[in-house]
Amino acid sequence: MLQHPNAPSGATRESLIMSDTLPPLDQEGFLPHSSHWGVFSARMRDGELQVRPHPGDPDPNGILDNFPAALRHRARIAKPMVRRGWLERGPGPDRRRGRDEFVEMEWEAVLDLLAGELKRVKDEHGAGSVFGGSYGWSSAGRFHHAQSQVHRFLNTSLGGYVRSVNSYSSGASSVLVPHILGSYEDLTKHNVTWAQLAEHSEVVLAFGGMALKNSMVSGGGVSQHVERGAMLAARQRGCEFLLVGPLRSDLPEEAGAEWISNIPGTDTALMLALTHTLVAEGLHDRAFLDRYTEGWPVFERYLLGETDGQPKDAAWAAPITGVPAETIVSIARRLHGRRVLVTVAHSLQRSEHGEQPVWMGAVLASVLGQIGLPGGGYGYSLGAIGYYGRRGNAVSGPTLSQGRNRVADFIPVARIADMLLKPGTDYRYNGETRQYPHIKLVYWAGGNPFHHHQDINRLRDAFAQLDTLVVHELGWTATARHADIVLPCTMTLEREDIGSSSHDPLMVAMHRVAQPYGEARDDYDIFADLARRLGTEEAFTEGRTSGEWLRHLYARTQKALEAEGAPAPDFDEFWRAGSLELPQGPDDGGPWRAFREDPEGEALPTPSGRIEIFSSTIARFNEADCPGHPTWLAPTEAPRTEAPLHLVANQPATRLHSQLDFGGHSTGAKHRGREVASMQPEDAAIRGIADGDIVRLFNARGACLAGIRLTDGIRPGVVQLATGAWYDPEDPEDDRPLCVHGNPNVLTRDVGTSALAQGCTGQLTTVEIERFDGNLPPIRAFDPPPG
Repeated sequence: MLQHPNAPSGATRESLIMSDTLPPLDQEGFLPHSSHWGVFSARMRDGELQVRPHPGDPDPNGILDNFPAALRHRARIAKPMVRRGWLERGPGPDRRRGRDEFVEMEWEAVLDLLAGELKRVKDEHGAGSVFGGSYGWSSAGRFHHAQSQVHRFLNTSLGGYVRSVNSYSSGASSVLVPHILGSYEDLTKHNVTWAQLAEHSEVVLAFGGMALKNSMVSGGGVSQHVERGAMLAARQRGCEFLLVGPLRSDLPEEAGAEWISNIPGTDTALMLALTHTLVAEGLHDRAFLDRYTEGWPVFERYLLGETDGQPKDAAWAAPITGVPAETIVSIARRLHGRRVLVTVAHSLQRSEHGEQPVWMGAVLASVLGQIGLPGGGYGYSLGAIGYYGRRGNAVSGPTLSQGRNRVADFIPVARIADMLLKPGTDYRYNGETRQYPHIKLVYWAGGNPFHHHQDINRLRDAFAQLDTLVVHELGWTATARHADIVLPCTMTLEREDIGSSSHDPLMVAMHRVAQPYGEARDDYDIFADLARRLGTEEAFTEGRTSGEWLRHLYARTQKALEAEGAPAPDFDEFWRAGSLELPQGPDDGGPWRAFREDPEGEALPTPSGRIEIFSSTIARFNEADCPGHPTWLAPTEAPRTEAPLHLVANQPATRLHSQLDFGGHSTGAKHRGREVASMQPEDAAIRGIADGDIVRLFNARGACLAGIRLTDGIRPGVVQLATGAWYDPEDPEDDRPLCVHGNPNVLTRDVGTSALAQGCTGQLTTVEIERFDGNLPPIRAFDPPPG
């Protein structure tokens, strides 16, 4: 194995890639790498990390700037740590989690201890008592993908685990869509593209917008951020963008959007009123509804008020939505006869009754008759993530098999606290009555539920019920602080991998740029050593090192490239080149275009083969909070005297979820060390709040501090505070402590969207705000815990 004579300072750990070729270094010593927020290259120079975006990216993501300060930050974990109470008293429920100090241990000792605990839990309670967490983005690399690693380990070494299904981002839509539209993958990934929007769309009606901060990230990496350019090209061609939502920033300036500011959570009512206007004025596409949809007459009776005595017209919707009736009627008339793309953001279904706007968006698009046309129809979640709205690759990238899970049990991902607090109790999900399992041990690698999950104080109570919580982490997140065993793992820059996404043509040879921090180890190496102690090493590793796995996984893609007649360099050539362009499939509208052209021969995979405006399947489930067709269901938590403001807890712009919150790009956007909330000047003036003040947001569930920014780009009565600030309790000994850093999930509700999907409802809640005049507590989120 050769060490390149010009290898950058700090990159002295021996490469795992066995090759006689030298690594690709440009003249300045930058090495290729990738992340979910963009392809880039990096080098170590004089002990400092330098990062530059991929030269072909027209709109690079600033989140890349989190890497330099994060690489050697004090928040990194240097050695294996065990919670003192667990070490001294052994496994068992313990409210000291998150409050206790930690004890350093050597790797051999801690792995012996953990292997013994895994064996005990399996022998005494079975694999069905282990929950494999690891919900999170982790690394763009396809081998060192933490979720795949931990699930493979649990499957091969324990025989399985209780898993989670769906996601916090799309928990409602991913359950609903198969019933009414068919394949969720086809709807989101093989439908309308940004290229079609730029060339064909005449009106884009965007419910919840298409914020660039969301499409700037993509699982597996993204080499070109095209969204801003596509919207600008469409606008210059004459396309009109209509943004429906309480935040003006949810479409970029390049779109030149008309802002329709509605009350949060009322999009379904607005869609109903638009549809009512189209039908009442004879502007709907009856031929499309007759040929391509199922159940329109049932829904039409509800729309016209024949079933409940209330027509869903503009006058009805105006007080619900806060949008004037004449505006609603005008918008509906502007849609008729034009190529209209209806989009619905993920954010709309991250709230109570979140299934309804997703379903109603499909109905509105059907009424307009545009589904399947280039640049028209229904672009659910377009703009929600970087690989939506793009051509798919013609060959698959590398993926690591997770093995076979012999445990059949699962939970919807957002019901983890319910599972831990209410084992053995019944709950409804997708037409079934299921039962929460009894979980003794949770194994988490690659994710931070103290970011993803709602009502953090309730989550703290839930984690206190466990026997053991094991976490692999690179930094001291709140999840790590609540763990019993914390194993330090490497950051992506400290290992070699292959970056690849299903809808980006650039596959990247991710070279190691820096040495591991402290004693951090790759997840794979940790699991391999544990598997050896459990007698399952061969099943987990298949006799391969990390470098051999990369070669093995690449070989599959190489073979697929050869079958396509595309360039298929061997691994050494790929690694030396630093990247490889993969062939892509056509931009042909996918199954939706085929369905439009031949609805019988290319029927949708729904019970009727059509778009189900009324679903007899869902109707038979008999769920009061999700009937058989789209329905306006008022929220059960609305603004009231003690919590008069809507809080929008959306995704952050300066980091991916909570990843690298201690990085320079993220910390640079904070105010006095705290996350920044936005509100209307008039709402602030009533409360004696000025721009730049520190405020306290609170409701019955909790409270947090934040800086305040005043803007007219937010609807009156609404406050916005992004998720992802690391949870930082002022006094961890309190049961409901003040989060001094600005994590809005101390305020959000931990309830499901409905009995159908049990999705996350963390986007919206209600709060009050007051100026904080006391002595500011210190920020300790990035400091190592006691011990």
